Amino acid sequence: MIKNDKQYIYTLAFFYSMLVILIVSIPAYFYISVEQKSYKEVQMQELQHYAYSVEKSIYNFSQTNKHIFHFPRSLFYNSCLYGTNTQLLFATDEAICKKILGSSTNENLISKKVLLSPNRLQAEEMTLTKSISYKNIYTKALLTAFFLGAVIFFMTLFFIKISMRPLEKANRYLNVFFNDAMHELKTPLGVMQLNLEFLRSKEESKVLRRLFNSMQSMILIYEDIEYHIKHTHVEYKAEHLDFSHLLTNRIEVFLDLAKVKNISIGEDIKEDLFLDMNRIELQRVIDNTLSNAIKYSPKDTKIFIRLFAEKNHTVFSVQDQGVGIKDTKKIFERYAREDVIQGGFGIGLSIVKYICDKNDIEISVTSKLSQGSLFTYTKVT
Repeated sequence: MIKNDKQYIYTLAFFYSMLVILIVSIPAYFYISVEQKSYKEVQMQELQHYAYSVEKSIYNFSQTNKHIFHFPRSLFYNSCLYGTNTQLLFATDEAICKKILGSSTNENLISKKVLLSPNRLQAEEMTLTKSISYKNIYTKALLTAFFLGAVIFFMTLFFIKISMRPLEKANRYLNVFFNDAMHELKTPLGVMQLNLEFLRSKEESKVLRRLFNSMQSMILIYEDIEYHIKHTHVEYKAEHLDFSHLLTNRIEVFLDLAKVKNISIGEDIKEDLFLDMNRIELQRVIDNTLSNAIKYSPKDTKIFIRLFAEKNHTVFSVQDQGVGIKDTKKIFERYAREDVIQGGFGIGLSIVKYICDKNDIEISVTSKLSQGSLFTYTKVT
């Protein structure tokens, strides 16, 4: 069934937005570079204009009889006047002037050097500097990227939600259909089971045994589907269960299925082993494991079931002499099957994996083709 997973939608919208921003960042990088170059050129032109006005003031002073020269100061520019042998005659910021003499480069500092004609100040060279910052350019680029990302994110979210509406509607119809279907199936299945059990108590035959085994298989599938539908909205609370007693009872249910293929079931079940777990969920683990062991075992083979305590662990294992499993990791994926013709390894083991993850049960599967498989479930007690 289709699930309306909001987290998936938000994640998809986020990564799509990031992808678009990443693609846009390539031309944005060149745009920022051009903006920086253009900004620097404009600042250089303004600095050159200021240098020209200072130079003009020095020459005008040289043509007068005034004794004091008022250097045209600025809040934006730093000025340095050098005499013979680069002797510093005047500086609005002495530290910057010394850095310039030391050939110290600074990307955030532009400078203009002017060689002066003879003048009354005996200055041979003038250097003007200005600190520049690309902060506004970076801020504009970041704001644009943030705005673009937000627009793309919400637009993606909007279109995904619109596209999901027919699927959500179909999902609601499917949920109603499955719930109604499961409810309608439960009663006739129960009636059929009771009548078959009654008939078997009166008379035992191969036909009745086959009918009863088929009924047991249908009930197993029914219970898997019922759990699959309900587990997202029904809380399965843990109980203090007698694992040994429950396992023994479930083995008895599967004895008839095993007899059809002349499969013998060996047991090594320690008594009075208790587990804090929901009964329905533990039964799903047991039933699916036993069902698959019987289904994938050839005739005249043996299945061996163990339940024991080891230190602070409870260990449940089922070993068969079946066909084996090619990929033990893949079998727990939903609808994955080792044998398409025979079926199985579909929803059942995906439910087992979900229940084990939920209850902190470690699953171990070892298998050899044509030799059999060993499923082991370990839980800390």
